[in-house]
Amino acid sequence: MLSCRAAIPATVRRVHLMGVAGSAMAALGGMLAERGFRVTGSDSQFFEPAASMLRRAGIQIGVGFSPDNLAPPPDLVVVGNVITRANPEAQALLASNIPYVSMPEAIAHFFLPGCRTLMVAGTHGKTTSTAMIAHVLKAAGRDPSMLVGGVARNFESNYYLGTGMDFVIEGDEYDTAFFDKGPKFLHYGPQATIVTALEFDHADIYRDLKQVKAAFGALAAQMDAGQLAVLCANYPAVLEVFAATRARRLTFGLDAGEFRACEIRIGPDGACFAVARDGHPVSRLLRLPIGGRMNVVNALGAYVLLREVGLSDEEIAPGLATFAGVKRRQELIGEAGGVAIIDDFAHHPTAIRATLEAVAERYPGRPILAAFEPRSNTARRNVFQAQFAAAFDRATHVYIGAVYFKENDPIAPEQRLDVGELARAISLRGPRARAFSSTDELLAAMLADCAAEGVAVVMSNGAFDGLPRRILAELQHRARA
Repeated sequence: MLSCRAAIPATVRRVHLMGVAGSAMAALGGMLAERGFRVTGSDSQFFEPAASMLRRAGIQIGVGFSPDNLAPPPDLVVVGNVITRANPEAQALLASNIPYVSMPEAIAHFFLPGCRTLMVAGTHGKTTSTAMIAHVLKAAGRDPSMLVGGVARNFESNYYLGTGMDFVIEGDEYDTAFFDKGPKFLHYGPQATIVTALEFDHADIYRDLKQVKAAFGALAAQMDAGQLAVLCANYPAVLEVFAATRARRLTFGLDAGEFRACEIRIGPDGACFAVARDGHPVSRLLRLPIGGRMNVVNALGAYVLLREVGLSDEEIAPGLATFAGVKRRQELIGEAGGVAIIDDFAHHPTAIRATLEAVAERYPGRPILAAFEPRSNTARRNVFQAQFAAAFDRATHVYIGAVYFKENDPIAPEQRLDVGELARAISLRGPRARAFSSTDELLAAMLADCAAEGVAVVMSNGAFDGLPRRILAELQHRARA
């Protein structure tokens, strides 16, 4: 699906990645290096786990963007979607005759030919579902390849290159590059796709739900009768967008769809569920070590897709039963002084609500202390001011950090999430909520409220100044004192 910018040369030895420190770009660098390419990269700053991944792969990196990073000229440049047209390195690239492509184009060209591509798209649940499908296939001896937007604990990586026929990939709805504003998932041409959810998100690039639906509508229109669309019926927008697709459709959900999870049991050890199709049982009880109804839905979608591409229940069940989850998705990082500390990526009202419900089911009767950093490009804006207020009902205490500032995306005060008002609105619903101007102040308040048998849940799509580990370290110090 290359544009007329340039064709990828027939012979490529050195590939340069602009924006190499992004999670997916770092994974692409590792994959290219593993396939024998010489890989270089540039970025403004490097954080874990990408920094360690790049070092292990032997990728030569430049800190900062400069035309010098393109000398001598590489055979191909892959441009990450964080790169703007005004970037000095991008300007030098545009003034040269060096071929360049986006990250999804590079993946489609170098890794997907000859594979059966299985893609997971959707505004929630796609990272967990992608990692889950890849692990089930590997546990069943199929040795798939995988690229996912988080560190899959069974692989201890966000990518894996296997020897099997399947490539399991997370299909992101975010834009592709400064020269291609369409979603990444349009580049992968999957044989089978799960759509896990469809809600408004990414307020920095989508104006409203209508625009998000249009992006997924392009995917639906792109698919043909030889492809499979596995659709979550819990979200009416998913069914609406895919109503006219030529692909073969199967639907799933808790209370809607052809395939439904039944006999659901959720507790401290995870979840169990069976599957029925149109009211008739089709599976025995399946076990999932990670809990929460959202994860039951994720597992149900994975089950439907895997069943349709040829796996039996006997092959699916062991993989689900040994799925370890994804780092920063309800990840228990430790316990100290009787307090469990959980790190989670949630940053959308739906995801926050689902995370706290899952924690309440995993730790029944224990007080939940929920910290939230408005850091994503959507969470920082006031588009979900009212919805966020209703997302924390399962918490006992709520601690709201300051709105994260980004130099490349400043938000006018009238468009910014009002954390003080949010704290007041949450408190009116029951939990005790407070807003803080610094992470240090927030940490001190959480530690003052921590009591034995509590659960501290930290939610952000970024580092949150290392808050989860800092809570754990302080509680461990308190326990030793």
